[in-house]
Amino acid sequence: MKNIVLKNAVLIFIGIALFFLAMDFLGLASKNYLRALNAFIVLYGIRKTIKESYLNGRMDYFENFFSGFITGVLGVFLGIVGLIVFIYLKGGETYLNTLSDTFFFVGKVSIIQYCGVLFFEGVASCVIGTLVLMQLYKKDVDVSHNY
Repeated sequence: MKNIVLKNAVLIFIGIALFFLAMDFLGLASKNYLRALNAFIVLYGIRKTIKESYLNGRMDYFENFFSGFITGVLGVFLGIVGLIVFIYLKGGETYLNTLSDTFFFVGKVSIIQYCGVLFFEGVASCVIGTLVLMQLYKKDVDVSHNY
């Protein structure tokens, strides 16, 4: 199970990294609404973990939920670490000022504040996304338990 989670978390990280590198290369890094598209990358990784788990015979709802959730959170965490490195490579606080404003801060923010807000946004999307994806799999799979 850990291999599936780690593999798909790295896949999420690579997807997010390539997406944001492409946005920066095309000069679209300051477009706030485009940032929402990374949710589809995270959802893809979570879905892949849940699907592989069911295909491997793991039918426990909560085990699969937590595997999907951990995959998403780990992928988002790796993406945030990559973003911090990228911001410092591009000029630190000066580059951060060119990025889009977050919903929680007005004015000047530090790199850690900015990335912290992005991390919590990512965790929230992982919770919601995992719940939605688990409901899709729940209707397709008989999850009867003997309690």
